[in-house]
Amino acid sequence: MGMGPLQGIRVIEIAGLGPGPFCAMLLADLGADVLRIERATGSGLFDPKFDLSNRGKRSVVLDLKKPEGVAAVLKLVESADILTEGFRPGVMERLGLGPDICLARNPKLVYGRMTGFGQTGPLAKVAGHDINYIAMSGALHAIGGPDKPVPPLNLVGDFGGGALYLAFGLMAALIEAGRSGKGQVVDATMIDGAASLMTMMYGMAAAGSWDDRRSANLVDGGAHFYDTYETADGRHVSIGSIEPQFYAELIRLAGLDPAEFAAQNDKAEWPRMKARLVEVFKTKTRDEWCSLMEGSDVCFAPVLSMFEAPEHPHNRERGTFIEVDGVVQPGPAPRFSRTTPGRPTPPPAPGAHTDQGLADWGFSADEIAALKASGAAA
Repeated sequence: MGMGPLQGIRVIEIAGLGPGPFCAMLLADLGADVLRIERATGSGLFDPKFDLSNRGKRSVVLDLKKPEGVAAVLKLVESADILTEGFRPGVMERLGLGPDICLARNPKLVYGRMTGFGQTGPLAKVAGHDINYIAMSGALHAIGGPDKPVPPLNLVGDFGGGALYLAFGLMAALIEAGRSGKGQVVDATMIDGAASLMTMMYGMAAAGSWDDRRSANLVDGGAHFYDTYETADGRHVSIGSIEPQFYAELIRLAGLDPAEFAAQNDKAEWPRMKARLVEVFKTKTRDEWCSLMEGSDVCFAPVLSMFEAPEHPHNRERGTFIEVDGVVQPGPAPRFSRTTPGRPTPPPAPGAHTDQGLADWGFSADEIAALKASGAAA
């Protein structure tokens, strides 16, 4: 078993959906001891074995509607470094587990809150999902074909703008708490994070170099040299030949006339050149284009499905994907030269570690028995 850089860091995750569990998974991947507090029914959408954002964690079932369950969480808080929750604003306070109460128990606690719209503001208590948060940040308007915006899975709101910013905020607050001896609340919201991810594009817009239409810009599918193309076998390849030397290599390997493609950055010419590339890429299969362009400086890659990606030689050699308990999944990222994280353990069934997890966090056998007798633990 490896010793990830977060070995010894204790995390309480109050179970929710989406970005909260994924953030806690990132911490568990790097060696943190994550205790997931959940309901007896669990809170996942499918068989726990496939709920991969719960890998590497231990699951404790506590009923937070019972005072004994709340008291147990507060006892856990005393030895925790981090607590994360993803309820609507005010819910943790109503449960008696708000930041003030938790920080009174443990002044060094880093209390992470994951919401869509934030703890404050007119929409703070409104329901929403990734698609709504990225819509309000300016990101969704810019993604898709000319006819309509297309949701880029739930990567930009939930996982990029949500989980990653919460994880970054937790680490920053943890470092600061190590210096000051004081914890604090980290208010991570998907709308703020998605907006932050758009920083470069907002800069381009301010400079007047961003066309406020989809598929009309450098990296949104507008440029003929930064797009996907269908191949003879109905598959696709991706081209990102932005720099002049990479663009020249694209023209050379595609067997095109350099004179016809000379005006690389003339937006008026983009549709004509794109139509020509559409024709050219349909003349060979995806694998034929791979043998011609892969490994060159075209900035080329085949568009692989989720079933193909783990089999690609580059991904195989690096171990980008791993298999745990028969389930193929992306491995922990990023890599560390010295404190190499171990292989994640499979996602647990709800309550699989109620006894052992509580015991490891300082509960006596009598205390655990009393919690079970009261129905607060299972």
